Order: sequence, then structure tokens, then C-alpha cells
Amino acid sequence: MNKIDNDFATSRIISVGVSDCADPDRAVAEAAAQLTRDAICFVLVFVPEQLEETAVAAALNTHLPRTPVFGCTSAGQITPQGYGDKALLMVAFLREHFRCSSKLFHPLKPVSIEDTARAAQILHRRFHTTGNWKRFAITIADGLSKQEDVLVAALEAGLGDIPVFGGSAGHGVAFDITYVLHGGRFYENAALLLIVETDLDFEPIKFDHIMHTDLQLVVTESNPEDRIVNEINGSPAAEEYARLINCDLDALSPPVFAEHPVLVRNLDNWYVRAIQGVLDDGSLAFLSAIENGLVLTLGRAKNIIETMDAELAVAGPRGEPPHFVLGFDCVLRRLEIDQKQLTASASDILRHRRVVGFNTYGEQFGGVHMNQTFLGIAFFTPKTEFAL
Repeated sequence: MNKIDNDFATSRIISVGVSDCADPDRAVAEAAAQLTRDAICFVLVFVPEQLEETAVAAALNTHLPRTPVFGCTSAGQITPQGYGDKALLMVAFLREHFRCSSKLFHPLKPVSIEDTARAAQILHRRFHTTGNWKRFAITIADGLSKQEDVLVAALEAGLGDIPVFGGSAGHGVAFDITYVLHGGRFYENAALLLIVETDLDFEPIKFDHIMHTDLQLVVTESNPEDRIVNEINGSPAAEEYARLINCDLDALSPPVFAEHPVLVRNLDNWYVRAIQGVLDDGSLAFLSAIENGLVLTLGRAKNIIETMDAELAVAGPRGEPPHFVLGFDCVLRRLEIDQKQLTASASDILRHRRVVGFNTYGEQFGGVHMNQTFLGIAFFTPKTEFAL
């Protein structure tokens, strides 16, 4: 059983449970036993690669039978001790400060923008409003569905001023299958929408550590539906990408893609379009939307640890740190950190900044699906309480 950070153990805002046990039932039992006895509104569960999802679902139904539980399989976990690979993580949101309403989209593919926006709007309208409480939404989607771009745009359209924060489910670095948890079951080809109401103040955190260069790449042949780029600059995609980053074709791998990302520009903002892998025919599979004629810009990385520490140094109305940060952190960032042997340093920062969450196959915010980005929600005591 894992020892939980004392601040989380005594918090009356969230409660956290963690287990590294390889047996699904015991892991769920251990993590659930660490949760507070206070009234729980809902629990988010992030499942490590080695735990079989059906067995986890059965154990959750046994050990948390009357508690709404949502979540997904993950590409890594952010526990109170920092990064984890084998940790079953539970984050319980307490009823004193949170209320929620949920919807499952299954099957997810293909996403209907009109139907999805309408469903989100109906969920919002039917969710009774608590006076002076604020709302945000969380979406977790099958990370291999290739539907996140359309999904988050539809949710933004339906929910209007309610900010939507999202993370794509993962499965280690296998990129083979991912699952979303809702109603006591894990679903492939699905997405979860949670509308959450809270009396706390909250602020978004979004950052990456990538700077653009002057080197541009043009997608000259692609399969947008499957996010596959066949040609870049009129040459086989993998071959041209390897040439531009001065890398052997056979050496292309997720750590290389993380170190040499490509970006797209939207007005004054830059977003990473991450490469998933090289296909047998020399094409490149991407984790975000691509299309013919898309202009990509080669990026280069800043110091990932310095950037993380600076960007997570958020403060509330009296300069106080957040009660906690719910984090959605791209697996490609995690791969770079591991490759550079910076995991201990990154974990120290995450622990100090009170981050809990998971490593994703993609992140969603502001109606945009992106990669190689940290996205978070920082929660603070409301300004109105300080005025009393």
C-alpha cells in the first residue's frame, strides 16, 4: 500500500488513493481504503497498463458500489509522489465542494457535431444550478479514436462559456487500445463528458516547452481520416522528416518525435501535432488532425524542467498555492523526461505543486485538440471567503 501525502490525506476538498499492487481487486481495495470517509461526490480513476480493465471494473463495483466512478486507462499516472507507471490512482472529489452530471458518448466514431453539441447543452440545462457555484467540464476520450478534434469543438459549441478540459485515454506507450470508464464499465470507442460544479475558484494551466523554428514542412499527401501523412515536401514522409532532423530513418521512435516535434500555427498560438509512429510504407501516423496542404513548423525544446516549475507556480487571490491541480500531461512529455533521466526532478515539482492526474495521448482545451502539452485545473479558496 502506498503512503499518501499528508496534505491530501487531511484535505476536505479531495481525497487520494494509490496502489501499486499487480492484482486488480487488491489494488482497487487498497486505493479505495485510503479515500476519506466524508461524503464523496465522484471519483476519477486512472488505470495503469498492467491492470486488466474488466477486472478493475468488477473490483470498483465491489469496493465502491454506490459511488459514481469515472476515468480511463492511462499512459502513466501523476500521484501525490509524482510520476508513476504502475499506480492505480483514485481522486475523490468531496460533496462539500463539488457536484457533477455525466454523459457517455458511445459509440464515439463518427462524431456528429450537431448531435454532440445538443447532448452537451441538454446535460448542462438539466443539471440544477447551485447559487454562486461555478462550472467547468471534463472530457476523456478514447485516445486512439481519432475523434478528439471534432469532439472538443462540438462540446465547446454546446457548452458555450463553460470551459472544457480534456485528456485522451492511453495504454502505456503501446498505442494499441484505450478505454473510458463510465457507469461501472470500460468502453472502447467512447468519450466521457462530466459537467462539474464547484464553490471553489479555479484557473486553467496550459503550457508546453516547445519553441518554433524557421523550418517549415508542407503535407503534400495524406489520409486525414486516419491522421496519416504519406508525403512531406513531395517526398516520403518519414524519410523527409528524418532528413530534416538529421536522424537515421531506422532510429525514428517516440522519444525522437518528442524531442523534435512539429507545430501548427493558429493566429498567435502554436500547437504541437505529435507524431505517433512510422508505418511500414514510410508514412507517418499522427496523434492530431492533419490535412493536405497543412504547413507544419519544426519545433525545438526548451528546458522541460525549468518550464514545468515556472508554469506550475500559480497562485490564488492572496498569493496562496492551489489546494490541488488536476493535471492532463502528454505521454510524449513524459517520454522526454524519462529519456533525459529527469523523472525524479519532475516528480519533485509535481509533488510540490500538488498535481494529481494522468499521462495522456492528447489534450483538449479551448476547442482545440493538441499534443505534448500540460493541461491542468488549479483550485483555490474563493475570493468571497477571504472578504468575510
